Amino acid sequence: MRQIFVAMLLLSFACSPKTEVQTELESNAHSASDSLLLTPEEMKYLKNIKQITFGGNNAEAYWSFDDSMLVFQSDYSGWGSDCDQIFYTNWREDDLKNNAPQRLSTGLGRTTCSYFLPGDKTIVYGSTHLGDENCPPVPERREDGKYVWPIYDSFDIFTADQQGNIISQLTDTPGYDAEATVSPKGDKIIFTSIRTGDLELYTMNIDGSDVKQITSDLGYDGGAFFSPDGSKIIWRASRPQTEEEIKEYKDLLNEGLVMPTSMELYVANADGSDVKKITDLGKANWAPFFHPSGEKIIFASNHETERGYPFNLFMINLDGTGLTRITHDGTFDAFPVFSNDGKYLVFSSNRNNGGTRDTNLFVAEWIGD
Repeated sequence: MRQIFVAMLLLSFACSPKTEVQTELESNAHSASDSLLLTPEEMKYLKNIKQITFGGNNAEAYWSFDDSMLVFQSDYSGWGSDCDQIFYTNWREDDLKNNAPQRLSTGLGRTTCSYFLPGDKTIVYGSTHLGDENCPPVPERREDGKYVWPIYDSFDIFTADQQGNIISQLTDTPGYDAEATVSPKGDKIIFTSIRTGDLELYTMNIDGSDVKQITSDLGYDGGAFFSPDGSKIIWRASRPQTEEEIKEYKDLLNEGLVMPTSMELYVANADGSDVKKITDLGKANWAPFFHPSGEKIIFASNHETERGYPFNLFMINLDGTGLTRITHDGTFDAFPVFSNDGKYLVFSSNRNNGGTRDTNLFVAEWIGD
C-alpha cells in the first residue's frame, strides 16, 4: 500500500556465482551510478546502487535465504498486471528493464507480502483470488478527507513453488489474513489477522499449524518481522487512545479500512512478551526491519514533513535512541530490507522515475554501521 504519499503507500499496507555486476557491487569505490541515484548524504551509508525495476509500483522486496533472489509485488502493466502480483528475480543477473520476471502468483485477485520459505524453492504470500478473480476495488477518495488503506476480507495466505503452482492454503478463517513473513530460523511465520475482530499479530508454523495470537491491544498491528536470530519481532502499530480516536478506528474497521497516518514502532519477544514502544515521532513510522546486528531498526517515516511526504529511511537503536536519517530523497523511500549476510539493502523509491509516479526497487551495498 503506497505513491507520492498516495500512490505509494497503497502498495503496502511491508531474498551465485560471481558475475561482472557482482564484482562491481563488491568493489570498494562508489560506482558511476551512485552520483546519479544517491545524494552525497546517502553515500555515507550506501554505495554501488543498482536499479532493479523500471515501471509501475514495485515494493515489498524480500531476499531468499541465500540472498541470490528477491521476491516482490508489482502492478506493472507491462508484465500483464492490473493490480499487485508476486514476481521473483535473480537480482544480479536478470534484466527487468527488457525482460519480465517469473510471476509466482496466479494473476487473479490482488496479492501482497510474499516471502521465501526455507530452501528457497517455495514462497508464502497473501492473495484475494479465492474471493474474486478480479482486482478488488480501491477505496474512493473520502468526503471526510481521510487517507485510508483497504483491509480486504478475502485475503488469505498461500504457499507456491517457483513455477507459481499453489502448494497449500495456510489460512481459511473469515476476514483478513495477510502480511506474512518468515523467521530467519525457518521455523515460524508471523502474520496479521482480523479473526478476533481487531487487527492483531499471530504466529504459526511454516505448515500453518500451531496458530497463536501474540498481540491484543486495540489498534492495527502489522508489517511484522523477526530479528536475525528469530528471538524478537518488530512491527508497526496504531494505538487509538481517546474515545474519538477509538470510535474512528472501529468505524473505519467496520468499513474494511484503516487509517495509516499515525503509526509507531514496537518491539517484543517472538512470543509477544515484553512489548516496548521504540518510536514516538508522530505521523507514519512503518516498514521496520532489523539491522543485521539485531540491535538497530531501519524504517520509513514522514515525521520530519509537514504535508505527509516525502518519506525517507531512518535508523534507530532497539532502545529507541540514536535516531539517524539514512536517505534524503525528495519523494518516497520505503520498504528497506537487509540481505541475510548484511551486505546489501533493497528498498523502494520514486527516485529516477522520470517525473512519473512509478515506484521502483533498488539494491545498494550497505556501508553504514
